[in-house]
Amino acid sequence: MSLARGPLRVVSLVPSLTEAVAVSAPGALVGATDWCSHPADLDVVRVGGTKNPDVARVISLAPDLVVANEEENRAPDLAALRAAGVEVLVTEVRTLAQAFRELARVLAACGAGRPAWLARAEAAWREPPRFVIRRRAAIPIWRRPWMVLGRDTFAGDVLARLGVDNAYATHAERYPRVPLEELRAADLDLVVLPDEPYRFTRDDGPEAFPEAVPTALVSGRHLTWYGPSLTEAPAVLSEALREACR
Repeated sequence: MSLARGPLRVVSLVPSLTEAVAVSAPGALVGATDWCSHPADLDVVRVGGTKNPDVARVISLAPDLVVANEEENRAPDLAALRAAGVEVLVTEVRTLAQAFRELARVLAACGAGRPAWLARAEAAWREPPRFVIRRRAAIPIWRRPWMVLGRDTFAGDVLARLGVDNAYATHAERYPRVPLEELRAADLDLVVLPDEPYRFTRDDGPEAFPEAVPTALVSGRHLTWYGPSLTEAPAVLSEALREACR
C-alpha cells in the first residue's frame, strides 16, 4: 500500500492492534472500538464493540484500511466492509510466533515499518523467566458459566513459555465450559485468573477453588494482547505467577 496519496487512514477493530498502530504510526488511526483502552490518551472516533461494530460509522470515516482479527471480529461485519469497498486486513493469532508475524504485517500495511518496540518484545521472549518445575493450571476466562482456555490459544502458548501447562490444552473446544465441580476436583498446581474478559479480583474468583491450590491474579492485557505490552509481559506475568506460588 502506497503512502504517496497522503496519510493513511486506519480503523482498528482489535484493542491490541489499536495500541500497536497508535504507538507505531501516530496519526494514522482514525477509529477504534469502545474496548480499545490503550494508549490511555487515545482520541479517535469510537465505532462500537469488537463483536458489534457500527459498520456504517466505520465506512463514514473513509478508511484506507481496517485491521481485524478472525477470532475477535465477526465475518459478516468484515464482509459488509469489503462489500463497501473497504480494504480489510484480518489477522490470525494462536501462538506468540504468529503474533510477531502478524504484528509485522499489520504495521507494514499501516506504513509504520518495523518499530523498535517489536524488536524489544521479541528479545524479551527469547529467554523469558519460567518455572523450573512446570505447573499444571486451569485458566478460567469467565464465570456464570465457568469457561476456561482450551486448545490452541495465544494465552495458552504465552503461559507455556513461562512454565505453566494448560490442563485443558487438549480439549476439543478452544473455550470449553467446565463445571466448577470439575475444576475444583482437577489435579491442578495453579489457577490463573486474568482480569479480562471477565474481571477476576481477589474477592471474585479465588474463593471458588480449594485453598491448597494457589490462584494467580494476572493482567489480561499482558496475557492476551499482542502489541507493545509484549515487551513487559514476560516479567509482569512471571512475577504474578511466582508470587501466587510462594
